[in-house]
Amino acid sequence: MSEPRKPMLSVSEALAQMLGAARPVADTEVIATLAANGRVLAVAQVSGMNVPGADNTQMDGYAVRAADCVSGDAALKVSQRIPAGHVGQPLQPGTAARIFTGAMIPDGADAVVMQEQCELNGDVLTIRHAPKSGEWIRRAGEDIATGSVVLKAGTRLRSQELGLAASIGLAELPVKRKLRVAVFFTGDELTMPGEPLAPGAIYNSNRFTLRALLENLGCEITDFGIVPDSLEATRSVLREAAQGNDLIVTSGGVSVGEEDHIKPAVEAEGKLNMWQIAVKPGKPLAFGEVRQAFFIGLPGNPVSSFITFLMFVRPFLLRLQGVEDALAPRAFQMRADFDWPKADKRNEFLRARINEAGGVELFRNQSSGVLTSTVWGDGVIDNPPNNPIAAGDVVRFIPFNELLY
Repeated sequence: MSEPRKPMLSVSEALAQMLGAARPVADTEVIATLAANGRVLAVAQVSGMNVPGADNTQMDGYAVRAADCVSGDAALKVSQRIPAGHVGQPLQPGTAARIFTGAMIPDGADAVVMQEQCELNGDVLTIRHAPKSGEWIRRAGEDIATGSVVLKAGTRLRSQELGLAASIGLAELPVKRKLRVAVFFTGDELTMPGEPLAPGAIYNSNRFTLRALLENLGCEITDFGIVPDSLEATRSVLREAAQGNDLIVTSGGVSVGEEDHIKPAVEAEGKLNMWQIAVKPGKPLAFGEVRQAFFIGLPGNPVSSFITFLMFVRPFLLRLQGVEDALAPRAFQMRADFDWPKADKRNEFLRARINEAGGVELFRNQSSGVLTSTVWGDGVIDNPPNNPIAAGDVVRFIPFNELLY
């Protein structure tokens, strides 16, 4: 008598198991800051300077002593002109300095008056304002103080972080090496675009989708292409893909049909730690190891492959890269402008978009083969198991912008 089938893991259980098994890469390299977009910082960066480096003006105007302007109608002689990048002379009592945005405040001055509040006749400046000490002055170190940690280890570097690194003079950054990911696609029915489409064949859209998703995450990709539907061919490619790669990602062949060879091939060449998740679309998701490489087998249906990559492969890759925070995408509470009365026992990810009324609406067809839903939509609704939705309910919406990079 066969053993009873184990209950499928929930989305949270499966993700926790995968992340718990991840071994972040240890190898690092130092690269130019200009080339570090999308890389993961290996060592925390500490500022060796204040930013700003000195008190400076927030706008074009005149540097003054506030005590000289208490009348609100003071007349001061303009004694000097200070552009950004130049150092002025100490400001003498009863004088003002013409100053431009970003220029250092001269010694003796303690306020800046915007030029719109002043009238200049010759070299005599009339100030129609009584400034307070510190007005329109950026203080040294108010953005970054010397000795402060500006970027934590495990930070995924975006344009903002690169600008911040440059602002403290970092021309190079230590980063984790790029992940090496092997991919292949199973199915005798698969055909590449540009080739004749035989009866019963389909174009291999998953190859294009998954490669682009991996490129977005900065991976080095080895593509083994389409693998014939046989156990020996699948085992052979698995052995080759495991050499020198951190992760193997496949698409198709993870169900239970006679032509689905991924599961027995992985069990023969390595081990399968997890198979089948209570998620829709994407139930036949496999996770394991083949020799020194991790293995993730995605479903063959294009939407299932896309969704399971976003929800499981993406956070797993980020953890392998050494990312510590922000593995979970941000979700937003939105009003449902639709009815979804037929709840599924699995966690559903429904393709949806934001409408002009500020609610979310569903794509008309939620089938796992309808790839147009991923282009039409702005994101997915994370709908818990056994949860019908009525118009006006609040749902958990995850934008694609939170998932694609």
